[in-house]
Amino acid sequence: MKKQQIVMIHGGNTFDSKKDYISFLKNMEVDLDRYRKKKWGSQLRNELGDDHDVLLLKMPNPANAKYSEWKLVFDKVAPLLENNVILIGHSLGALFLIKYLSSNNFPKKIGAIMLVAPPYDDEDMEESLGDFKLPESLKKLEEQASKIFIYHSEDDEVVPYKHFKKYKNALPGSTFRGLKKRGHFNKPKFPEIIRDIRKI
Repeated sequence: MKKQQIVMIHGGNTFDSKKDYISFLKNMEVDLDRYRKKKWGSQLRNELGDDHDVLLLKMPNPANAKYSEWKLVFDKVAPLLENNVILIGHSLGALFLIKYLSSNNFPKKIGAIMLVAPPYDDEDMEESLGDFKLPESLKKLEEQASKIFIYHSEDDEVVPYKHFKKYKNALPGSTFRGLKKRGHFNKPKFPEIIRDIRKI
């Protein structure tokens, strides 16, 4: 039996200028526990088992991410993927997938897109979205993906829950999973996404 291919794109930070980025680095508080925690993205292989081929993409410079740089990498990866691939993005990674698939023709058939805590715009965000800002229309995204899942927690401290509501208006045909007490999904377990993947 052929393995179900899954591609996961992580989040990141964006800044309007190099000065803002350097200021962030100078003022950043370091918590060593953050570097010890296992997150759900890295656990997908263990959770899903051998019948899934999980690829965890490493996008360029996530600490000061640029859409144009991530696009250069994804343009090379996309043609190598298999039909019916499941694309997963977390936070800025989810926003990247939304923008990319709303602006480009994907070379393979997409089995599903799973978007975890995607920002919609800069409203109530601590940082700018830089060149990750969405195009006016998300129609091309909807045309290329028959199944879109969007997950968001009411207590998300990074991307306000109102962004989830904005996606409900922008992508009404999607499946929406509003959750509680999950923050920005930086925990080791994510049972809802595992269940949804197994049903695809």
